[in-house]
Amino acid sequence: MDPKDNPSRPDRKPPWLKRRLSAGEVRDEVRGLLKESSLHTVCEAARCPNLSECFSRRTATVLILGDRCTRNCAFCAVEHGAANPPDPEEPNRVADLSTKLGLRYIVVTSVTRDDLADGGAHQFAETIRAIRTRMPSTGVEVLVPDFQGSEGSLRVVLEAGPDVLNHNMETVPRLYSEVRRGADYRRSLRLLRSASDFSSSATKSGLMLGLGETAEEVRGAMADLVEAGCRILTLGQYLRPSPSHYPVKRYVHPEEFEKWEGEGRDMGFEAVTAGPFVRSSYRAGEVFQTLLSRNRD
Repeated sequence: MDPKDNPSRPDRKPPWLKRRLSAGEVRDEVRGLLKESSLHTVCEAARCPNLSECFSRRTATVLILGDRCTRNCAFCAVEHGAANPPDPEEPNRVADLSTKLGLRYIVVTSVTRDDLADGGAHQFAETIRAIRTRMPSTGVEVLVPDFQGSEGSLRVVLEAGPDVLNHNMETVPRLYSEVRRGADYRRSLRLLRSASDFSSSATKSGLMLGLGETAEEVRGAMADLVEAGCRILTLGQYLRPSPSHYPVKRYVHPEEFEKWEGEGRDMGFEAVTAGPFVRSSYRAGEVFQTLLSRNRD
């Protein structure tokens, strides 16, 4: 085997993780609209490898509540530190952007705001309502933090009626202390269980592979998610944003991701997307349509 193809060499990306960046007027238009709207995206803040593709398809995952996170997870490229108070006009700007882009589906996420009493829940709710007012037929997915376990904050978001409530587990329990400082595996599971119990919003979560987890640990996390009522699952390759972040322990081959996708469906998830470049909000609208089609059948 050529050394560059060896997934056990985390210092060198394998061929399947090399892709060309797409360029074009549409991508530049989206960048311009975001700048004009004074909005952030997790695509840019987290250095997502799909940014160019998604912008070229006139999609983006909007990052509300600023671009500074109050936590400092070892895997994440989002800046951390003191954050500004929520901007009351931000929900309207997100709705305006949705209108300008003509979005049929939008994903809204945020930095984690442990400094706020509600964790930012009201800002999520106001953003959902603003989008619904401007574009009633647009699907809305929210990718929320754990709200430090507050069911009251979760209910505030759910009462605004998102189509999908997404909260990423990110990794297996054993690695939480290293990878997700400040987070708690069981607390995140309880949030998803509560979301499933409280509302008709579809629940969704995602796991990164390549952090040092074992296959049995991945199966265990997937089983926990099914038991918590999670209906949609994404599985993607962890990519180290910089040398100061948590190291990649293994590059997972695309064929292995295919196996995980099939195993996820067999375990009971209604929609599963897995692949090296899959991220929680990657082609989220298409994944949601898959869920709707399956339920219609």
